[in-house]
Amino acid sequence: MDMSEIKSAHGITLLRGEMRVNESMKKYTSWRAGGAAERIYIPADLTDFGRFLSSLAPDEPVYVIGLGSNLLVRDGGVRGTVVVLHARLNELRLEGENENGMVYAQAGLACAKVARFAASHGLADAEFLAGIPGTIGGALAMNAGCYGTETWEIVEKVQTISRTGQLRERPPADYAIGYRHVALKPEMRVGESKSGDFPDEEWFVGGWFRLLGGTHDASRQKIKEFLVRRIASQPLNLPNAGSVFRNPPGNRAARLIESCGLKGFRIGAAMVSPKHANFIVNTGAATAADIEAVMRVIKHEVKQNTGIELEQEVRIIGVAL
Repeated sequence: MDMSEIKSAHGITLLRGEMRVNESMKKYTSWRAGGAAERIYIPADLTDFGRFLSSLAPDEPVYVIGLGSNLLVRDGGVRGTVVVLHARLNELRLEGENENGMVYAQAGLACAKVARFAASHGLADAEFLAGIPGTIGGALAMNAGCYGTETWEIVEKVQTISRTGQLRERPPADYAIGYRHVALKPEMRVGESKSGDFPDEEWFVGGWFRLLGGTHDASRQKIKEFLVRRIASQPLNLPNAGSVFRNPPGNRAARLIESCGLKGFRIGAAMVSPKHANFIVNTGAATAADIEAVMRVIKHEVKQNTGIELEQEVRIIGVAL
């Protein structure tokens, strides 16, 4: 798309972001694998994001990502537009009468940055965010969690944007929220796009988080302990997308995968981490097909040996070669 074609009535270009065409998604995903996107748009800020969405054809597929840390892009690439919010939607501030207890964070912020911000202002309960290797937008979209806490446990309300660029604020009651799952309740949907091809999609662009008063030192120490545990248990030295499968009720995906003897199993350059069995790492030049093939083997072996059907946690988009 030629950004110069999107102008105001006075002929002035409205968009201030950056458009990239037919660009590999490898550097936009933590797995460092996958094909190219037809278009990538990196908005300048929230206003620019809204203008961009409202400029799109109603049948244009849109994918919104942050750090790409829970995403696999197939080798055939992505049709449509990928919007990258990381480091662009980055407003972070205290809110409330006394500017204490409520943090507003936009979707492009790394979760760890929000954890440190809250700690520096003497606020507790956000420390777990330091262990989530993604952005606030992704954490809201999948109810990310670790160390016994989930994102939506501290959400006061969220801010969303629609395909038409309209901003809304919504309370948690508007959503069906579960383990690694968040969905807008059907009765809360506003309508459909002009073409009817896509529902009036909404994406998270920010959230308000209600936090308890604490102390800077206690929160910083807790964050430090979480990071030490993460370094000790996860293969952070190789590209990965975090936990690949959801934990089944009353069980752990990593334990089930390890019980099938799959630690170290590999196809091409994609390998089940010897350090954490629920991580698939890219040991060099893994393709998305390699990674997806390892996922299929894991699911098959766990089902055959334990009778449990693992559900993937990572999102897969695009087309295979």
